[in-house]
Amino acid sequence: MICTTSTPTTPPTLVQKTCNATSYYDFCVSSFQSQPDSPKAVDVKGLSSLAVTIAISNATNTSTFAASLADATSTKPPLRSVLRSCATKYRDARQALQWSLDALAADSYDYAFVHVSAAAEYPNVCRVLFRQTPTRLAYPPEMARREQDLEHLCTIALEIISLLG
Repeated sequence: MICTTSTPTTPPTLVQKTCNATSYYDFCVSSFQSQPDSPKAVDVKGLSSLAVTIAISNATNTSTFAASLADATSTKPPLRSVLRSCATKYRDARQALQWSLDALAADSYDYAFVHVSAAAEYPNVCRVLFRQTPTRLAYPPEMARREQDLEHLCTIALEIISLLG
């Protein structure tokens, strides 16, 4: 007689199921797990709003970070100017994401998608500004990391919004 025991498998959570439909599964899951409001999301629409909220936080923090780098006493004028422009671009991204959140609340998924798409482009402008300076300023690694994070967060938000219809 052969006796087999099987361990019951836990069904995937809403976060896992939803993140499985994104390009960055691990980043998606860890982003949601880092949010205390994540368990309160009971459906895909709630997760889409939370994804946009996480992106808003990233854009806000990156804008503040760029502004603080610009205001550092050791920052030279050309770099200071570019960093201030970057801070503005991340504020613009935050505003576009806020409009997306408003559109989600109104079930206007097309508009939400458009606003997140716009927000994803603003950080690219920051990188280009560094390249366009006469001395081709080096792009700070921390800015590059934050840019990539916002791009991933926006991609995840777009893919989740797409699930809504």
